[in-house]
Amino acid sequence: MNLEQLIGRLKDTPSFMENVTHWETIPAREARYAPFPEGLDPRVVPVLAAHGIYHLYSHQREAFDCVQRGEDVCVVTPTASGKTLCYNLPVLTGILKNPDARALYLFPTKALSADQVSELYELIEAMGVDVKTYTYDGDTPAAARRQVRQAGHIVVTNPDMLHSGVLPHHTKWVKLFENLRYVVIDEIHAYRGVFGSNLANVLRRLMRLCRFYGSHPQFIVCSATIANPGELAQMLIGRPVTLIDQSGAASGEKHIVFYNPPVVNRQLGVRKSVLQETLRIASMLVDNDISTIVFGKSRLTVEVLTRHLKERVRDPLGNAGRVRGYRGGYLPTLRREIERGLRKGEIRAVISTNALELGIDIGQLDACVMCGYPGSIASTWQEAGRAGRRKNTSLTVVVASSSALDQYIINHPGYFFGRSPENALIHPDNLYVLLGHVKCAAYELPFEEGESFAPGVSTQELLTYLCEEHILNLTAGRYYWMAEEFPAADLSLRSVTSENFVIIDITHPEHRVAIGEMDRYTVPMLLHEHAIYMHEGQQYQVEKLDFTEKKAYVRSVDVDYYTDADLNTSVRVLDVLKEQPLGGGTLGYGDVLVTWLVTMFKKFKLDTQETLGFGPVDLPELEMPTNACWWALDESITGGLSMDDLQGGMLGISNALGQILPVYLMCSPRDICVQYRVRDPFTKLPTIIVFDNYAGGIGLSERVYGMRSLIFSDVHALIAGCVCEAGCPSCVGPVGEVGERGKQTALLLTERLMAL
Repeated sequence: MNLEQLIGRLKDTPSFMENVTHWETIPAREARYAPFPEGLDPRVVPVLAAHGIYHLYSHQREAFDCVQRGEDVCVVTPTASGKTLCYNLPVLTGILKNPDARALYLFPTKALSADQVSELYELIEAMGVDVKTYTYDGDTPAAARRQVRQAGHIVVTNPDMLHSGVLPHHTKWVKLFENLRYVVIDEIHAYRGVFGSNLANVLRRLMRLCRFYGSHPQFIVCSATIANPGELAQMLIGRPVTLIDQSGAASGEKHIVFYNPPVVNRQLGVRKSVLQETLRIASMLVDNDISTIVFGKSRLTVEVLTRHLKERVRDPLGNAGRVRGYRGGYLPTLRREIERGLRKGEIRAVISTNALELGIDIGQLDACVMCGYPGSIASTWQEAGRAGRRKNTSLTVVVASSSALDQYIINHPGYFFGRSPENALIHPDNLYVLLGHVKCAAYELPFEEGESFAPGVSTQELLTYLCEEHILNLTAGRYYWMAEEFPAADLSLRSVTSENFVIIDITHPEHRVAIGEMDRYTVPMLLHEHAIYMHEGQQYQVEKLDFTEKKAYVRSVDVDYYTDADLNTSVRVLDVLKEQPLGGGTLGYGDVLVTWLVTMFKKFKLDTQETLGFGPVDLPELEMPTNACWWALDESITGGLSMDDLQGGMLGISNALGQILPVYLMCSPRDICVQYRVRDPFTKLPTIIVFDNYAGGIGLSERVYGMRSLIFSDVHALIAGCVCEAGCPSCVGPVGEVGERGKQTALLLTERLMAL
């Protein structure tokens, strides 16, 4: 059965359609073309024609013209709309006109870098021109690196390698920095939060070195659809950009299906497991040999789905290679092998975290299934775009979980299919992030007295502090690096702190092998002793977690359960930075200290998800300074409520806020946390607290502070629109947590907050 037949069958299946809250059919769209520009190098045209390209899409022509005028450009068009030519054509034309010109391409992952450079290399080979293009990342052999530095016209890398492998060694890259004409940054929507804040500072360092070497590069950046692509691009590069956001590309017919698992207990609002429903839909696609990608929001979800689908396709010899898992934490060689299998069509189903959300060429896929809403509208469209990339009909099924965010989106399709309300946020002036990059910049090039690292940054204070710490030395009006260590090595771009743990398989003691890695803040939840760690469907039990050496030792096991840990969190206000009245209470924003501790873990049965038991976790307490905003509620809001009702109502609002806020902030629900106190030690009032889940803060809670109480109108709509009677996981939380009157009290509190 092909995909069109399956779509027709699904529409005629009542047991499926009764759970569909919305079926959006996006018709195929004809392309809008523009002629090749006069300034395009004539050698490019026949090569494009050989690939069936006789015109440019309208947005490709507009991008070329803007670059020719010397403008910095931001291109925002859907997946598979030919963004690559938006930068390859002007860059190649510029280099062919001036062979000394150089270009730097930045992609968020090594996989995407490798994928894009192969496409560019094919184009250059077909043209028969001498434009040397090289990938420069951690996998580049040492013998090839000198040639890249000396002869590379186009250097393709990632932010991490630019940060630690290029900028600190700029004296070896003189040819690049003296002649740098173009900087291309693809998938900029991926650079939000900590990663984006770090990249903005890496680019500040890059431009500082360019000024030193006398070059003034142009920026060409590309993004998926978000609410503020121009603003994000401007914050990243520190300069105004010309925004191009009208796509001229053709697209095939797309079917987007919102599927809400059936309710099994209406009073409690309990629905069938999102995992089980995703597995059922994915199995149907796999059984019909329809090439499919399944997205899970967590490593654990990916591994559980991979295990079940592998069992379904396993042949009599035990081979199940048609189904593969894919996620961060897999070693690079394994990820490249899976990508090749997808392009060749050998793998018919891949189960992935958002690691495959970006534009890596993984061949032609027909269907996409999402186990839970991905967390942002932009991510949903990106993931849906992985199916039907070659203008054929595609099917995307979004299977909702019971979380408040999923239920809000699945029951408000008009909200989703309207213009994206999401903003990608970065905070490049976060003190923790900024200090690390000022150290790196000082190592690369001494600071002059009075020199500013970036507009609005108190560079002098940071330099003075580093002198006091004996990291810099002020001599003859210059700040010189004097510490022994290499600063870039200790600064991770993808987290505020760089402390990854290596996962080592000790199943065969004589042959220990590293199978993955995990960041420090995730380790207590997933790699505590006796945890079941899953890797490509295989289960491992954690035998030992060594915090000192940052290693986890695991042994292969075959059990019918997995584990998940409980996290206890507390928040203490250190300093109030902003404050305004909220009725008789206050709305505040400031610095806080978050403390958390993992004390126990639960065991869940693989097939039914029922709880099998508990176990203790003995790990040290972790502390993190960050930013938070808080609502301190006075008697005008809480009046007439008993202590039990107030507690249930505040818990319900906190649960709903934790799911609604990521919609506005374009972040993962894990990036921001919501706590409540019936009587807070600092405010002395009932208080709801929202804090950034990153050291030093990344600007999320500050944006929430700016929303004042407006956010509560959507929280109220979510709770009021839920079908449950007294509370459920889809709105305020289960009745057992919030109490019989928890939903009613949450509605009352939000109504009072909306009125302020």
